[in-house]
Amino acid sequence: MSEIANPFEQLQQGRPTGPLVQGYEVIIGFETHAQLSTASKIFSRASTAFGAEPNTQASPVDLALPGTLPVMNKGAVERAIKLGLALGSTIAPRSVFARKNYFYPDLPKGYQISQYEIPVVQGGSVSFYVGDEARTVRLVRAHLEEDAGKSLHEDFIGQSGIDLNRAGTPLLEIVTEPDMRSTAEAVAYAKELHKIVTWIGICDGNMQEGSFRCDANVSVRRPGQPLGTRREIKNLNSFRFMQQAIDYEIRWQIEQLEDGHAIEQATVLFDPDTGETRAMRTKEDAADYRYFPDPDLPPLTIAPEWIEQVKAQMPELPRAMAERYQREFGLPAYDADLLTQSQAHARYFEAAVAAGASPKLASNWIQGEIARRLNAQEDLSIDNAPVSARQLGQLIVRIGDGTVSNNAARQVFDALWSGEGSEVDAVIEAKGLKQVNDTGALEKIIEDVLANNQKNIDEYRAGKEKAFNALVGQVMKASAGKANPAQVNALLKSKLG
Repeated sequence: MSEIANPFEQLQQGRPTGPLVQGYEVIIGFETHAQLSTASKIFSRASTAFGAEPNTQASPVDLALPGTLPVMNKGAVERAIKLGLALGSTIAPRSVFARKNYFYPDLPKGYQISQYEIPVVQGGSVSFYVGDEARTVRLVRAHLEEDAGKSLHEDFIGQSGIDLNRAGTPLLEIVTEPDMRSTAEAVAYAKELHKIVTWIGICDGNMQEGSFRCDANVSVRRPGQPLGTRREIKNLNSFRFMQQAIDYEIRWQIEQLEDGHAIEQATVLFDPDTGETRAMRTKEDAADYRYFPDPDLPPLTIAPEWIEQVKAQMPELPRAMAERYQREFGLPAYDADLLTQSQAHARYFEAAVAAGASPKLASNWIQGEIARRLNAQEDLSIDNAPVSARQLGQLIVRIGDGTVSNNAARQVFDALWSGEGSEVDAVIEAKGLKQVNDTGALEKIIEDVLANNQKNIDEYRAGKEKAFNALVGQVMKASAGKANPAQVNALLKSKLG
């Protein structure tokens, strides 16, 4: 079979103009903080486990107490290498750490250790679909850094507290070019990046716990004009809020410009209760942070051999797997993309096919009945679906060999999902759902139906197709829905001439 054309390689250089909003072009860039899945922090042995009692996981190193020195976490570096390999980036053989200086109550050191001039991951891209259109967003960099603590505000008692458990947690900050031109494209990018970091196992992607946080830089301009002044929406921790926040910010900026006001660079927060963004502080530039090399950390050196070792452990990436599904199973690009939304979905699909299912029918059932039921139960994932991939595969085999009709198959699926049985064939027998394929038995039923429905026969022979459908319905009713519809159609047409 010929290779599947890669639509992402066919994209022209430069960014196309997106859909205009009230005559304005929208420009969006992202900065995403992915918390790395290490058991300990980036420069200390303190735990990164979520949900511990406040301030029980903040070590002297995390607080920069006198006499302590940071030591680089090798696992964090390996995860950065994995991301670089997954995104086609350059992995710097030598990168350096800097101190980013600013004051905030939950920053115990008074500075954050980050990377500035030479980040560990440079360039690369993320490719995805918006509907059926291919998109590619270029990356500037991804750099290692430590997280700050967390401020806790108890409005009902008028007090605030500081939890430093997150201080020192390893992060990769992934920065894009301002390549996105619509809210839909921005959300699709974020979902694709989320899929990649969870797929390769460098981040658990839990947005509610803050493991995957997105900052959206949004500006608007008239087509052909210089870039507008951007405002940064901080800490978007759900795709739904991301869409609402960006949509509101776009409308707000356009209204300001239309009213003759200038946009001031600022950091803003999104309030889900009001659906609005509000300014938190004037946006700083790099010079305001007074970056300088961290004197306690030597340059990070990554040898080519280390990169090759990490590459050997990498799983097949979702985009490559989707293209393989198109080649090997003849699936449409849309199906292949949905089946590789997570490793769990891909495993389920491949196991169903291994059990004998038609790839396309397996895809239809996973996107249809399985997805509908999983969406109805938020705490249920495809990994622990009540109907296993093996059971689904066996059920699809029974549809294909004519043992059960599509309607009967749904009844079998219902029984398996509710735990009424564990074996497909046993459920079919127990519920009497086996399809009638015996030609002799079907001919007898059809003869009885024809003998009692002369009006429909006459109408069919007069050219009314609905009359034929009515006869099929009568046969199915007489067989209690067990007759093979294809055989019924063929036999009826034969007898009617």
